[in-house]
Amino acid sequence: MDHRNPDRLRRNLLIAGAALAASPRLALAQHKYPSRPVDFLVPWGAGGGADQLARRLGGLLEKELGTSFPILNIPGATGNTGMAKLLSSPADGQSICVFIADTLGTLAGGKGRYKLADLAPLGIMIRQPSGFFVKADAKWKTFDDLLADAKKREIKVGITGFGGPDEMHVVKFNEKGAKFRPVPFAKPGERYASVLGGHAEVVIEQAGDVRSFLDSKQMRPIVFFADQPQVGYESIALAKNYGVSLAISQFRAIVMKAGTDPKQLAVMAAAIDKAAQTAEYKKYLHDELAFADSYIPAAKAGAFMAEQLALIDANMPKKS
Repeated sequence: MDHRNPDRLRRNLLIAGAALAASPRLALAQHKYPSRPVDFLVPWGAGGGADQLARRLGGLLEKELGTSFPILNIPGATGNTGMAKLLSSPADGQSICVFIADTLGTLAGGKGRYKLADLAPLGIMIRQPSGFFVKADAKWKTFDDLLADAKKREIKVGITGFGGPDEMHVVKFNEKGAKFRPVPFAKPGERYASVLGGHAEVVIEQAGDVRSFLDSKQMRPIVFFADQPQVGYESIALAKNYGVSLAISQFRAIVMKAGTDPKQLAVMAAAIDKAAQTAEYKKYLHDELAFADSYIPAAKAGAFMAEQLALIDANMPKKS
């Protein structure tokens, strides 16, 4: 320290004092989570149900946590291309990901490159029954008509990808003599357009995901895989009345990578829980024709996914 220069001494003391005063605030900032944007991975293309969920939930999380959640669409391999991105990233709390029933199905029989234990579930956000949808002017008036035709000739059915519940629901009817041919369309827009453009004659989807096509009278449902009638379409046939009792819940969950700091998991789970209780989110579920009690919090989400995987394991089709 230079005692011969009072001005320099005074300046150094002021700088040191300012640093000491700021240090508690710096420490607090360093411990705040999240302190920077969190990537919201969507392992499906833009415009589909998973993408819509991420955008709706991401907006609510931004309000709650004060940081942005940029959407990254990474379609491919029935959701596993995006999952690979999550699982290859550090477990640092800077990525969350949409995980859906179709991707869960690819883990059935231990075939996946990862396990449920590699994921930290933060909540089941939406649950909806799947169904067969056809073009509004399709020749089949009822599912009886479609099934009778499918036993005479091959009928293409647009699905999300091989190995998931979509394919499983389709093949269950094939085991009873139908000739449905599953055709994968990874991009939601292409899947929806497949039935309208004639690339497929049927598409398996959830009513909420194709609601705009239903409202505009371009599509109509013809059968649902559910224990109870689909809200708004109570007159539509249920697959269980045709001997196919399999009704895997088409869910969409939010997960992080296992091994993430428990404190970070707790912060994110709490924010998601708060978002799920908002009037805005409940309206979203209503608009999507989803189950009103869709949401399952983090504490119970893992058990739910394990139950669904066990159901898929028990009902894996003999052939595709």
